[in-house]
Amino acid sequence: MIGTSPVQTEAVNYYRMIDIPKTYDPKEAERHHYARWEERGYFAPEINKDRNAPVYTIVIPPPNVTGSLHMGHALQHTMMDVLTRWKRMLGWRALWLPGMDHAGISTQLMVTRQLKKEGLTRHDLGREKFVERVWQWKEEYGGQILNQLRREGASVDWSRFRFTMDESMSRAVREAFVRLYDAGMIYRGNRIVNWCPNDQTVLSDLEVLREPQKGKLYYLRYPFKDGDGSITVATTRPETMLGDTAVMVHPDDERYRDVLGKTLILPLVNREIPIVADDFVESEFGTGAVKVTPAHDPHDYEAGLRHHLEQISVIDKYGRMTEAAGADFAGLDRYKARDLVIEKLEAQGLLEKVVDYENAISKCERCKTVLEPLISTQWFCRMDKLRDAALAKLRDDRKPRFVPDVPYEKVYSDWLENLRDWTISRQLWWGHQIPAWYTPSGDVIVARTRAEAEAKAGTNELTQDEDVLDTWFSSALCPFSTLGWPDETDDLKTFYPSSVLITARDIIFLWVSRMVMTGLEFMGKEPFDDVYVTGTVLDKHSQRMSKTKGNGIDPLEVFEKYGVDATRLTLASVGSTDTRWSEKQVESYRNFANKIWNAARFCLLNAEGGPLSGDPFADHENLPLHDRWILSRLNKTARAVNAQLEQYEFHGVVQTLYHFFWDDFCDWYIELSKSTVTAEADSETRQIARARLIAILEQSLRLLHPFMPYLTEELWQRLPVGHSHLLHGAYSDSEPTIMLAAYPEGDAALIDEAAEAEMQAVIDLISRVRNIRSEMNIKPSDRIQVMIAATSNLQSVFAASADQIARLTRAEVSIDGNAQTPEAAARAVLSGGAEIAVPLEGLIDFAQERARLSREKEKLQKEAEKLERQLNNSDFVSRAPAEKVSELRARVEDIAQRSSALDQMLEALS
Repeated sequence: MIGTSPVQTEAVNYYRMIDIPKTYDPKEAERHHYARWEERGYFAPEINKDRNAPVYTIVIPPPNVTGSLHMGHALQHTMMDVLTRWKRMLGWRALWLPGMDHAGISTQLMVTRQLKKEGLTRHDLGREKFVERVWQWKEEYGGQILNQLRREGASVDWSRFRFTMDESMSRAVREAFVRLYDAGMIYRGNRIVNWCPNDQTVLSDLEVLREPQKGKLYYLRYPFKDGDGSITVATTRPETMLGDTAVMVHPDDERYRDVLGKTLILPLVNREIPIVADDFVESEFGTGAVKVTPAHDPHDYEAGLRHHLEQISVIDKYGRMTEAAGADFAGLDRYKARDLVIEKLEAQGLLEKVVDYENAISKCERCKTVLEPLISTQWFCRMDKLRDAALAKLRDDRKPRFVPDVPYEKVYSDWLENLRDWTISRQLWWGHQIPAWYTPSGDVIVARTRAEAEAKAGTNELTQDEDVLDTWFSSALCPFSTLGWPDETDDLKTFYPSSVLITARDIIFLWVSRMVMTGLEFMGKEPFDDVYVTGTVLDKHSQRMSKTKGNGIDPLEVFEKYGVDATRLTLASVGSTDTRWSEKQVESYRNFANKIWNAARFCLLNAEGGPLSGDPFADHENLPLHDRWILSRLNKTARAVNAQLEQYEFHGVVQTLYHFFWDDFCDWYIELSKSTVTAEADSETRQIARARLIAILEQSLRLLHPFMPYLTEELWQRLPVGHSHLLHGAYSDSEPTIMLAAYPEGDAALIDEAAEAEMQAVIDLISRVRNIRSEMNIKPSDRIQVMIAATSNLQSVFAASADQIARLTRAEVSIDGNAQTPEAAARAVLSGGAEIAVPLEGLIDFAQERARLSREKEKLQKEAEKLERQLNNSDFVSRAPAEKVSELRARVEDIAQRSSALDQMLEALS
């Protein structure tokens, strides 16, 4: 129960707290505490000794071995750590499992570049030596992100770290491949694929960038064989016409009904091709007649299969024209071939026209090379059974639960419903080599090991397939392969499925869906209960951050400038909404960290007074109002924080904690308690007040810890409390640390709505008097008179708090509803019907103050007139950014409110 912490029982803490520095040094805390936490095993679930403890698991989206920390990582890691620390403090057996992805293409590219500087290629080394070189690079340069993860304060269990190329992970990949192959779900065949001529590998549809470009639409004439005219087709890629094997029209297109079945002569290569009908043709595009190149367009490929058309490859894997393109074109770059095709067609009078045209082109997401659709022999995974299982799980059980559910649940289900077979082979050397071997006669043997393959084949004359698996194939297995699958390990039994996946929206397809499908296939259960989709951190212009744009913010630089805790709090507040990055926000949370430090320092410097046993808030119903109020606010805050975290309301929980500590605890409770706490004479009253202050501070630090681990640990260790007694029961044998202390859950019995309402009335009164002081330009040193008229209920509340009201307003307080109020007085009406008056006679020069207020009002009126002119200008409103217009309108409203307040002040001075 909150409010029952024994305080000041360890003398050693008091001597340490006396030395608390005036300012907080985040770097020192960050260096010291993380190493201690890691060394003592606090991150491992085994630290929890409660055999019946509920289990909480998060598997980290494994960052690439080539990667370095960026804002997307920092955002997700912060949220994962908040949830893990929170559940750990609640006594759950919490596992946050770290890992790193081998990043096939990216890593191979890094090492290839390194070799190039040495004048070598990977082919000079050969596959085995090249892979050794990659492992060497990985040990020397890769994984810097892991140290950056430590810098963030991530409480991951490093003893369970997994790299996707570890033997245990490779074994799981081979097992999954063999099982899917044996079930007929993996096959090898010729299909059209997305080919990157630069990286020399196939890409899945999800690795393709679709970007708009301004290009040309070429209208080409194909003559009829019988010499009776021609038909015109429109294309954005005239070089592919050399591989055309038909022209298609829509069967309902009246324009071409009479030419269906006729034969055309393909220009430049003189090949006879038919005119056929197919529903896939869009009659509105171009002329309504389209050229068909089955070997170089995915739609044409499917149409070609339906009509049994020949597949003629005229572009090779390097983006150069093949012999099949004809002697004039063979060996040319595809774009040079385009120019030559147009030149020759124009010379023959077969180029009807060329028009500007904007279309989307496919690019490699890594190197940005324009892709070439090619027919290639690849390995594929059939997705129909996997897809149907995932859709059924979503339909029947709403699993996984997406947060927010709109729009991500529909995005996920729509994509699954339109899923095509997955191209899983890649033409790389770095990665999981496909566990398939070929006999001299060409038979395919799929096995877990070479020995098993030899046994199946009855020969040792086998050659392993040279391709590797798509990186996402191994990543899809992470929720269970990282826990020891295919073995039935204790970890697998205990920690699968995980509790939540925290991820970005851009890998819902690449990763989330595939984990769900493989989890259902191999484990019979979805891999996680919830999927929380974070917002995106944008730059100040609301653009996505990227290396290409050069607009990225390095989290490590922000850590250096503002500290990790302030950065974490900023990132946690992003929640699920896209948010523009603002250093001012980080600065404000750095100020919050300093506020926490200064408040704690005040409490610690006023904590002397000898041991105090028992609960300083005992008999809470008879406590002074401000003590009952803070106890209620603390418990209400704790309950709200836990509820918000359960629902992943990260932004809301940050605001809840911020306002409780800054507003309730610092601005009011400390101030209301200060005179007692700082009294020179020792007394039981002073001791109790100090103990209560420490107790509230201690609970507050625990509430803040998941978000601000370093600052809270630094301060908590200094508190004069019985640290061991504050640990959750599951960690009672551990050395004290705030990260194992029991997380405050809130006690409904200690929530006192009446005390909160009464205290709010006192706060409103004090705030209004302070406003009058400021508005009327009364010197801070001048004592004033505050006359209060209230109902009998409020009158007794104000009377009980009169000393605090007087001290915090520097006033003589009079609570008498019958007192005569002077004419020259500033007045205010409070909620509940209470009225206050502050006589102004002798405090200010009335004439001078009237003149000052009049000048201020005139200045505001001129500003308002200028803004109104701008806002009444429709041209300005239509051209200006919406944010600017909203800002101006808000300013006009603010001026109106301030002008009204100035009128009231002038009336008080009349």
